[in-house]
Amino acid sequence: MVIQRGLFFFWVLTGLFTPCVSADLPGDVKLVDETTLIDQSGRTINVSRPFSRIISLYGAHTENLFYLGLDSEIIGVSRSDSYPEKAQEKPAFSYHDDPERFLAARPDLVLIRPMIDRGYARLTKRLEQSGITVVSIQPSTIEEMYQYWKILGILTGKKDTSHRMIQQFQLAVEKFNAYSKNATPPQKVYFEAIHDKMKTFSNGSMADFVLKTAGGINIADDARPSRGSNIAVYGKERILSKAADIDVFLSQQGPMNRPTLDQIKNEPGFSVIRAIQNNRVYIIDEHIVSRPTMRLLHGIHQTGIRLYPEFSGTAWDTVFQEAITPIPDRIYDETTGN
Repeated sequence: MVIQRGLFFFWVLTGLFTPCVSADLPGDVKLVDETTLIDQSGRTINVSRPFSRIISLYGAHTENLFYLGLDSEIIGVSRSDSYPEKAQEKPAFSYHDDPERFLAARPDLVLIRPMIDRGYARLTKRLEQSGITVVSIQPSTIEEMYQYWKILGILTGKKDTSHRMIQQFQLAVEKFNAYSKNATPPQKVYFEAIHDKMKTFSNGSMADFVLKTAGGINIADDARPSRGSNIAVYGKERILSKAADIDVFLSQQGPMNRPTLDQIKNEPGFSVIRAIQNNRVYIIDEHIVSRPTMRLLHGIHQTGIRLYPEFSGTAWDTVFQEAITPIPDRIYDETTGN
Protein backbone atom coordinates (compact mmCIF):
# COMPACT_ATOMS: atom_id res chain seq x y z
CA MET A 1 0.00 0.00 0.00
CA VAL A 2 1.43 3.37 -1.00
CA ILE A 3 0.34 6.51 0.84
CA GLN A 4 0.72 9.87 -0.80
CA ARG A 5 -0.15 13.16 0.85
CA GLY A 6 -0.87 16.15 -1.31
CA LEU A 7 -3.02 14.29 -3.84
CA PHE A 8 -6.71 14.97 -3.52
CA PHE A 9 -9.64 12.92 -4.72
CA PHE A 10 -13.35 13.59 -4.72
CA TRP A 11 -15.30 10.75 -6.31
CA VAL A 12 -18.88 10.23 -7.32
CA LEU A 13 -19.67 6.55 -7.39
CA THR A 14 -21.36 5.04 -10.38
CA GLY A 15 -21.83 1.49 -11.53
CA LEU A 16 -18.09 1.39 -12.18
CA PHE A 17 -17.30 1.32 -8.48
CA THR A 18 -18.04 -0.54 -5.27
CA PRO A 19 -17.45 1.83 -2.35
CA CYS A 20 -16.84 1.39 1.33
CA VAL A 21 -15.73 3.85 4.00
CA SER A 22 -12.12 3.80 5.16
CA ALA A 23 -11.20 4.38 8.76
CA ASP A 24 -8.09 6.35 7.82
CA LEU A 25 -7.78 10.01 8.62
CA PRO A 26 -9.15 12.46 6.02
CA GLY A 27 -6.51 13.60 3.58
CA ASP A 28 -4.77 10.25 3.22
CA VAL A 29 -4.79 9.10 -0.40
CA LYS A 30 -3.82 5.53 -1.14
CA LEU A 31 -3.25 3.38 -4.17
CA VAL A 32 -4.09 -0.03 -2.77
CA ASP A 33 -3.41 -1.96 -5.96
CA GLU A 34 -3.61 -1.54 -9.72
CA THR A 35 -7.40 -1.14 -9.70
CA THR A 36 -8.27 0.10 -6.20
CA LEU A 37 -7.97 3.66 -4.94
CA ILE A 38 -8.84 5.28 -1.62
CA ASP A 39 -9.77 8.91 -2.04
CA GLN A 40 -9.29 11.93 0.22
CA SER A 41 -12.67 11.33 1.85
CA GLY A 42 -11.86 7.72 2.69
CA ARG A 43 -13.92 6.01 0.00
CA THR A 44 -12.49 2.86 -1.55
CA ILE A 45 -13.00 2.75 -5.31
CA ASN A 46 -12.56 -0.33 -7.45
CA VAL A 47 -12.09 0.61 -11.11
CA SER A 48 -13.64 -2.07 -13.29
CA ARG A 49 -13.26 -0.41 -16.71
CA PRO A 50 -11.66 2.74 -18.15
CA PHE A 51 -13.50 6.01 -18.42
CA SER A 52 -14.14 7.02 -22.01
CA ARG A 53 -15.90 10.42 -21.90
CA ILE A 54 -13.69 12.78 -19.94
CA ILE A 55 -13.91 16.50 -19.22
CA SER A 56 -10.71 18.04 -17.84
CA LEU A 57 -10.85 21.32 -15.94
CA TYR A 58 -7.12 21.67 -15.30
CA GLY A 59 -4.42 22.19 -17.90
CA ALA A 60 -2.06 19.60 -16.43
CA HIS A 61 -4.79 16.94 -16.56
CA THR A 62 -5.49 17.83 -20.18
CA GLU A 63 -1.85 17.75 -21.18
CA ASN A 64 -1.23 14.42 -19.46
CA LEU A 65 -4.32 12.81 -20.97
CA PHE A 66 -3.14 13.71 -24.46
CA TYR A 67 0.35 12.48 -23.66
CA LEU A 68 -1.15 9.14 -22.63
CA GLY A 69 -2.53 8.86 -26.15
CA LEU A 70 -6.14 9.85 -25.50
CA ASP A 71 -8.06 12.04 -27.91
CA SER A 72 -11.63 11.01 -28.69
CA GLU A 73 -12.03 10.15 -24.99
CA ILE A 74 -11.43 13.81 -24.12
CA ILE A 75 -14.77 15.52 -24.75
CA GLY A 76 -14.03 18.81 -23.02
CA VAL A 77 -11.24 20.92 -21.56
CA SER A 78 -10.84 24.09 -19.53
CA ARG A 79 -11.31 27.38 -21.34
CA SER A 80 -7.71 28.32 -20.65
CA ASP A 81 -6.21 25.11 -22.04
CA SER A 82 -4.02 25.69 -25.08
CA TYR A 83 -1.49 22.86 -24.94
CA PRO A 84 -1.18 20.65 -26.85
CA GLU A 85 -2.72 22.27 -29.92
CA LYS A 86 -5.34 19.52 -30.10
CA ALA A 87 -6.77 20.82 -26.83
CA GLN A 88 -7.90 23.95 -28.64
CA GLU A 89 -10.16 21.81 -30.85
CA LYS A 90 -12.12 20.48 -27.87
CA PRO A 91 -15.28 22.06 -26.41
CA ALA A 92 -14.36 24.46 -23.61
CA PHE A 93 -15.87 24.22 -20.13
CA SER A 94 -15.53 26.20 -16.92
CA TYR A 95 -16.40 25.54 -13.29
CA HIS A 96 -18.43 28.74 -13.58
CA ASP A 97 -20.72 27.04 -16.13
CA ASP A 98 -24.19 25.87 -15.23
CA PRO A 99 -24.06 22.17 -14.28
CA GLU A 100 -26.62 21.44 -17.01
CA ARG A 101 -23.98 22.23 -19.63
CA PHE A 102 -21.82 19.45 -18.26
CA LEU A 103 -24.73 17.05 -18.09
CA ALA A 104 -25.63 17.74 -21.72
CA ALA A 105 -22.14 16.55 -22.75
CA ARG A 106 -22.72 13.19 -21.00
CA PRO A 107 -19.27 12.76 -19.44
CA ASP A 108 -18.52 9.73 -17.30
CA LEU A 109 -15.55 11.46 -15.62
CA VAL A 110 -14.81 15.10 -14.76
CA LEU A 111 -11.22 15.77 -13.68
CA ILE A 112 -10.68 18.81 -11.46
CA ARG A 113 -8.25 19.96 -8.79
CA PRO A 114 -8.78 20.68 -5.07
CA MET A 115 -9.40 24.42 -5.40
CA ILE A 116 -12.42 23.68 -7.59
CA ASP A 117 -13.58 20.92 -5.28
CA ARG A 118 -13.48 23.31 -2.33
CA GLY A 119 -14.82 26.41 -4.04
CA TYR A 120 -17.52 25.03 -6.34
CA ALA A 121 -19.33 22.42 -4.30
CA ARG A 122 -22.61 23.16 -6.08
CA LEU A 123 -21.14 21.98 -9.36
CA THR A 124 -19.55 18.80 -8.00
CA LYS A 125 -22.65 17.93 -5.99
CA ARG A 126 -24.90 18.30 -9.03
CA LEU A 127 -22.60 16.14 -11.12
CA GLU A 128 -22.53 13.52 -8.39
CA GLN A 129 -26.28 13.46 -8.14
CA SER A 130 -26.43 12.77 -11.85
CA GLY A 131 -24.13 9.76 -11.61
CA ILE A 132 -20.99 11.42 -12.98
CA THR A 133 -17.65 10.66 -11.38
CA VAL A 134 -15.66 13.69 -10.27
CA VAL A 135 -11.96 13.32 -9.43
CA SER A 136 -10.02 16.09 -7.71
CA ILE A 137 -6.25 15.63 -7.89
CA GLN A 138 -3.18 17.84 -8.02
CA PRO A 139 0.28 16.60 -6.98
CA SER A 140 2.71 18.99 -5.35
CA THR A 141 5.95 16.98 -5.43
CA ILE A 142 7.73 14.84 -8.01
CA GLU A 143 7.01 11.61 -6.14
CA GLU A 144 3.33 12.53 -6.01
CA MET A 145 3.49 13.31 -9.72
CA TYR A 146 4.60 9.76 -10.47
CA GLN A 147 1.66 8.46 -8.43
CA TYR A 148 -0.64 10.90 -10.22
CA TRP A 149 0.46 9.69 -13.67
CA LYS A 150 -0.03 6.11 -12.59
CA ILE A 151 -3.54 6.93 -11.35
CA LEU A 152 -4.42 8.64 -14.64
CA GLY A 153 -3.30 5.45 -16.37
CA ILE A 154 -5.62 3.39 -14.20
CA LEU A 155 -8.57 5.71 -14.78
CA THR A 156 -8.13 5.71 -18.55
CA GLY A 157 -6.95 2.16 -19.23
CA LYS A 158 -3.47 3.42 -20.09
CA LYS A 159 -1.52 1.78 -17.28
CA ASP A 160 1.31 0.53 -19.48
CA THR A 161 1.67 3.92 -21.14
CA SER A 162 1.74 5.72 -17.79
CA HIS A 163 4.46 3.37 -16.56
CA ARG A 164 6.52 4.12 -19.67
CA MET A 165 5.90 7.81 -19.12
CA ILE A 166 7.28 7.58 -15.58
CA GLN A 167 10.25 5.54 -16.73
CA GLN A 168 11.04 7.95 -19.56
CA PHE A 169 10.96 10.91 -17.19
CA GLN A 170 13.14 9.20 -14.59
CA LEU A 171 15.73 8.14 -17.17
CA ALA A 172 15.92 11.70 -18.48
CA VAL A 173 16.31 13.15 -14.99
CA GLU A 174 19.11 10.69 -14.29
CA LYS A 175 20.96 11.85 -17.41
CA PHE A 176 20.36 15.53 -16.65
CA ASN A 177 21.69 15.04 -13.12
CA ALA A 178 24.77 13.21 -14.39
CA TYR A 179 25.58 16.12 -16.69
CA SER A 180 24.75 19.07 -14.44
CA LYS A 181 26.61 17.75 -11.38
CA ASN A 182 29.87 18.60 -13.12
CA ALA A 183 28.94 22.23 -13.75
CA THR A 184 31.35 24.66 -12.12
CA PRO A 185 31.09 26.86 -10.32
CA PRO A 186 27.63 25.83 -9.04
CA GLN A 187 25.18 28.68 -9.53
CA LYS A 188 23.25 29.99 -6.54
CA VAL A 189 19.74 30.98 -7.56
CA TYR A 190 16.82 32.87 -6.14
CA PHE A 191 13.70 31.46 -7.83
CA GLU A 192 10.80 33.86 -7.57
CA ALA A 193 7.23 32.56 -7.51
CA ILE A 194 5.23 35.79 -7.03
CA HIS A 195 7.10 39.06 -7.38
CA ASP A 196 4.61 41.46 -5.76
CA LYS A 197 4.46 39.35 -2.60
CA MET A 198 8.13 38.39 -2.54
CA LYS A 199 7.27 34.71 -2.56
CA THR A 200 9.58 31.88 -3.60
CA PHE A 201 9.48 28.10 -4.03
CA SER A 202 10.14 25.93 -1.02
CA ASN A 203 12.38 22.90 -0.85
CA GLY A 204 10.72 19.89 -2.51
CA SER A 205 8.48 21.85 -4.86
CA MET A 206 8.46 21.05 -8.56
CA ALA A 207 10.21 24.29 -9.43
CA ASP A 208 12.86 23.52 -6.81
CA PHE A 209 13.29 20.06 -8.36
CA VAL A 210 13.71 21.60 -11.81
CA LEU A 211 16.28 24.05 -10.51
CA LYS A 212 18.36 21.45 -8.70
CA THR A 213 18.23 18.94 -11.57
CA ALA A 214 19.58 21.71 -13.79
CA GLY A 215 22.54 22.09 -11.43
CA GLY A 216 21.37 25.11 -9.47
CA ILE A 217 21.53 25.76 -5.74
CA ASN A 218 18.33 27.15 -4.24
CA ILE A 219 19.44 30.16 -2.19
CA ALA A 220 16.05 30.08 -0.45
CA ASP A 221 16.22 26.47 0.71
CA ASP A 222 15.27 27.73 4.15
CA ALA A 223 11.89 28.97 2.93
CA ARG A 224 8.94 27.50 4.81
CA PRO A 225 5.75 26.88 2.80
CA SER A 226 2.49 28.31 4.05
CA ARG A 227 -1.06 26.97 3.92
CA GLY A 228 -0.02 23.57 2.70
CA SER A 229 1.40 24.88 -0.59
CA ASN A 230 4.94 24.76 -1.95
CA ILE A 231 5.10 28.53 -2.26
CA ALA A 232 6.58 30.46 0.63
CA VAL A 233 6.70 34.09 1.69
CA TYR A 234 10.37 35.04 1.75
CA GLY A 235 10.36 38.81 1.96
CA LYS A 236 12.61 41.46 0.53
CA GLU A 237 14.76 41.69 3.65
CA ARG A 238 15.74 38.01 3.46
CA ILE A 239 16.37 38.26 -0.28
CA LEU A 240 18.65 41.26 0.18
CA SER A 241 20.47 39.57 3.04
CA LYS A 242 21.72 37.07 0.45
CA ALA A 243 22.18 39.61 -2.35
CA ALA A 244 25.91 39.02 -2.70
CA ASP A 245 25.40 35.26 -3.12
CA ILE A 246 22.65 35.27 -5.76
CA ASP A 247 24.33 34.42 -9.06
CA VAL A 248 21.08 34.06 -11.03
CA PHE A 249 17.61 35.50 -10.44
CA LEU A 250 14.79 33.41 -11.97
CA SER A 251 11.12 34.34 -12.01
CA GLN A 252 8.27 32.20 -13.23
CA GLN A 253 5.65 33.86 -15.41
CA GLY A 254 2.02 32.83 -15.43
CA PRO A 255 -1.48 33.88 -14.38
CA MET A 256 -0.43 34.64 -10.80
CA ASN A 257 2.88 36.30 -11.62
CA ARG A 258 3.49 38.55 -14.62
CA PRO A 259 6.70 40.43 -13.90
CA THR A 260 8.85 42.10 -16.53
CA LEU A 261 12.63 42.15 -16.52
CA ASP A 262 12.56 45.91 -15.95
CA GLN A 263 10.20 45.52 -13.01
CA ILE A 264 12.54 43.04 -11.33
CA LYS A 265 15.71 44.97 -12.09
CA ASN A 266 14.21 48.28 -10.91
CA GLU A 267 12.64 46.90 -7.74
CA PRO A 268 13.76 49.22 -4.91
CA GLY A 269 16.77 47.71 -3.17
CA PHE A 270 17.41 45.00 -5.76
CA SER A 271 20.36 46.87 -7.29
CA VAL A 272 22.63 45.27 -4.66
CA ILE A 273 21.81 41.75 -5.87
CA ARG A 274 24.73 40.23 -7.76
CA ALA A 275 22.47 38.75 -10.45
CA ILE A 276 20.94 42.17 -11.09
CA GLN A 277 24.35 43.79 -11.34
CA ASN A 278 25.54 41.11 -13.77
CA ASN A 279 22.33 41.18 -15.82
CA ARG A 280 21.55 37.54 -15.04
CA VAL A 281 17.80 37.86 -14.56
CA TYR A 282 15.55 35.50 -16.47
CA ILE A 283 11.83 34.90 -16.77
CA ILE A 284 10.62 31.36 -17.44
CA ASP A 285 7.17 30.00 -18.28
CA GLU A 286 5.52 28.50 -15.21
CA HIS A 287 3.98 25.75 -17.36
CA ILE A 288 7.40 24.13 -17.76
CA VAL A 289 8.60 24.50 -14.17
CA SER A 290 5.53 24.17 -11.95
CA ARG A 291 3.02 21.87 -13.65
CA PRO A 292 3.09 18.08 -13.16
CA THR A 293 3.64 17.18 -16.81
CA MET A 294 6.41 15.85 -19.04
CA ARG A 295 7.17 19.45 -19.98
CA LEU A 296 9.13 19.71 -16.75
CA LEU A 297 11.91 18.23 -18.90
CA HIS A 298 11.71 21.37 -21.04
CA GLY A 299 11.96 23.38 -17.82
CA ILE A 300 15.09 21.54 -16.74
CA HIS A 301 16.68 22.04 -20.14
CA GLN A 302 15.86 25.74 -20.35
CA THR A 303 16.84 26.41 -16.74
CA GLY A 304 20.17 24.68 -17.27
CA ILE A 305 20.99 26.91 -20.24
CA ARG A 306 20.13 30.01 -18.22
CA LEU A 307 22.36 28.94 -15.34
CA TYR A 308 25.16 27.63 -17.53
CA PRO A 309 25.11 29.22 -21.02
CA GLU A 310 27.96 26.93 -21.98
CA PHE A 311 25.50 23.99 -21.86
CA SER A 312 23.91 25.22 -25.10
CA GLY A 313 25.04 23.28 -28.13
CA THR A 314 26.53 20.46 -26.06
CA ALA A 315 25.45 17.04 -24.81
CA TRP A 316 22.94 18.89 -22.61
CA ASP A 317 20.85 19.47 -25.72
CA THR A 318 21.28 15.84 -26.74
CA VAL A 319 20.00 14.67 -23.37
CA PHE A 320 16.93 16.84 -23.85
CA GLN A 321 16.23 15.63 -27.39
CA GLU A 322 16.48 12.03 -26.23
CA ALA A 323 14.28 12.81 -23.24
CA ILE A 324 11.38 14.10 -25.31
CA THR A 325 11.51 11.20 -27.75
CA PRO A 326 8.91 8.61 -26.68
CA ILE A 327 10.63 5.68 -25.04
CA PRO A 328 10.37 2.45 -27.10
CA ASP A 329 8.65 -0.51 -25.49
CA ARG A 330 11.83 -2.56 -25.88
CA ILE A 331 13.89 -0.09 -23.81
CA TYR A 332 11.13 0.16 -21.25
CA ASP A 333 11.03 -3.60 -20.83
CA GLU A 334 14.79 -3.84 -20.46
CA THR A 335 15.08 -1.07 -17.89
CA THR A 336 12.19 -2.16 -15.73
CA GLY A 337 12.41 -5.89 -16.11
CA ASN A 338 8.71 -6.05 -17.00
